[in-house]
Order: sequence, then C-alpha cells, then structure tokens
Amino acid sequence: MKAAVHRRTRDVASALVATSLAGFANFAAHAEIVVTANDGKMMLENGNAVVRKQPLPDTVSVIDLTDGALKLLGEVPAPASVVGPPPSVAIAPDGSLALVTGAMKLDPADTTKTVPDDKLSVIDLKSTPPKVLATLQAGPGAAGVSINRAGTLALVANRSEGTVSVFAISGNTVTAGGKIQLGDAKSGPSHVVFSRDGATALVTRDGDSKISLLSVDGTKVEYTKRDLSAGIRPYDIDLTGSAVAVVGNVGASSGDSDTISLIDMTAKPIRVVTTVTVGQTPEAVKMSPDGSHVAVTVMNGSNKPSASPFFNDFGLLKVYKISGTDLTPVAEAKIGHWCQGMVWSKDSKHVVAQCMVENELIAFSFDGKALTRTSTLKLQVSPAGIRTAEP
Repeated sequence: MKAAVHRRTRDVASALVATSLAGFANFAAHAEIVVTANDGKMMLENGNAVVRKQPLPDTVSVIDLTDGALKLLGEVPAPASVVGPPPSVAIAPDGSLALVTGAMKLDPADTTKTVPDDKLSVIDLKSTPPKVLATLQAGPGAAGVSINRAGTLALVANRSEGTVSVFAISGNTVTAGGKIQLGDAKSGPSHVVFSRDGATALVTRDGDSKISLLSVDGTKVEYTKRDLSAGIRPYDIDLTGSAVAVVGNVGASSGDSDTISLIDMTAKPIRVVTTVTVGQTPEAVKMSPDGSHVAVTVMNGSNKPSASPFFNDFGLLKVYKISGTDLTPVAEAKIGHWCQGMVWSKDSKHVVAQCMVENELIAFSFDGKALTRTSTLKLQVSPAGIRTAEP
C-alpha cells in the first residue's frame, strides 16, 4: 500500500512539472495572473475536515484570468494549507515572485493527523517554469501573508504562536527579520495587511477577537499596543485604497449569522465604523481594485454535516457596495462547498472564487448589479489560498 501511494504521489508530481513546462512557455504574455495555493492533505467528510486516506502533494498553481476566462499556466509542488485565511499567498507588486505559507503539515508520528508548520515558500514567477527559490521559516501556523506596495517587506501571521514574522525583500532574495509578539499562542494572529502608505499594518486575531495595529518604519515593525474590536473572531482582512479596510468576522460556527466590518483608516485614531450581517461564516473578504465594492465568500453552512439544521447545499459569493463608510448588498451567487478565497480582476469586472470540495475555481463577471458565471477551472488538488498582484 505504501508503495502504491508513493507511486501515485510521484506520478502527480511529474504531471505538475509537465504542466508547468507546457503552460509557462507563454507566461510573459499574460497580464492577468492569479496564484492559488492548493492543499492535498485535507478533505471534508460530512462536515469534518479530515486527512485524506491517500494525501496528494500540496501545490501552487499559476492561472491566467484574461477577460474572465480561467486558464491553468502551470503548477509547482510547495507546502500549502486550508487552515487559516485564504490570503496564504502574496504576490510582489511587479509580479516577479510569490510568497506562499503552509500552516499545517502531516504529523510525522501519525499521518492521519496534522500539526502546525512554519513554511514560507519563495516562488519565482518569471522563470519558465516557475520554481521555488527558497523555503524559509516563519512561525508555527504560518497563515496570512502580505507584501507592502514598495515590494520591500513582507509580514506573516503565525496562528499557533501569537506572533507576526517580518521578512525583508530585495529582488528575489527574502530574508527573515525577526518576529513581533502580539499575544499568547491562543491569540491566533490570522492575517496581516499593510496600509496604502506602508506605515501601518493591521493583524486579525481570531483567537481573542482583536485586530492589532502595527507601526512600520522601513524594516522596523512594532506593535503599537492598540487593538480594535470588530466582531467575534476577526479572520480575513483586506485594504485596497487608503480610506477603509474590511474585515470578516467568522463567529463561533454555531449556525448564527456572522458579520463583516469596515475600518475607517482616515479616522484619528483608526477605528471600526460599520458592521453588517452577511450569513454563516464569511471565510474571505476582498475589496475591488477600484475600491467601490467588497466581495465575500460565505460558507452558508455548506461545510456542516448534512444532518445539521444549519446545513445548506451551497455556499454564497456576495458583493457589497462601499459608499464612504456604508455597506449595501448588491449581488449574490451560489457557489460550491467549503469555499475559500476570492480575487478581483484588475478592472474590477470579474471575481474568481475557489471551492475545496469541488477542486474548482469559478469566475464571474460583475456589472455593478449582478454576478454572472463565465468559466470554471478544475484543479488536481483542492484550492485553499489565492491572491493576485494588488494595485
């Protein structure tokens, strides 16, 4: 049995390399690039996340989103995890490299279980095929990762350690620069984003329901000791422009409707100003590049046991209009089960959502009023994290 599993893993890895070689021949010609991190270890079994009986290699996929049509360009093996918010991928502003975290790995002592991992992969997106340049150490439970708009600094939220790791970036060289302690190991730092000017960073803490503010000066990053309160278990967070940030509060997984909140970045001091109800478990939030809308992937009970009174046989992709510090629902569409992150196209006219159970990416067009499905893309390994090069 072990030999058979080994052959299957080897064959999948070989197929990935072949796909990469074929797909990246014309890589430079594509401008709409999406990078997904795919977890080959985990699956959903009647509402429970369990280790696959025959785990596949984790992978990172590079996808073209030109005109809303999804096309796989290539894949490389690299540690990834469905545990933690979907922004476990960050792309340098110039599209030269991607950083991908792997929050969990198979337990060496019992491969039916997982344990926290600390991996940060540096992936060269300009090579043909793309390649892993380095595998670095962040902290246990390395989850959400972001790169500042200058492309010089990256921060990683370490969910199992209560810390944020700092990395300096120079070209394709990424260097560890220490850690910031936020809380104890149960405080659960989940995702971190930079303000537009790069002088501030916000860190969600789903373990103790805080959002911490960091000050940033060059490579010097410090905890300001100021925390915001948005809702129960702030998890994913996003910031496109300079005016507001949006955070998803995933709640207690008790079947109740959960919320997203806007943070006024222009207020002195910065503060939470608006909270609206969106449904069960807003897994991911993402602002459109033009700053006018926010998309939300809502689990909607699709990840619960089928006998649960809170189960629904579909997730939801919802879009809200941002007007100053107000949020207004404008569109929604049904998606699959245990769906994770989403990204917008550069022109804010397309949205791509990823669903774990279906091993699928779904692209929608958005005209300001409605979501219309345009294409789907099946992957060999379940898509768990996603990002584009952000404006």
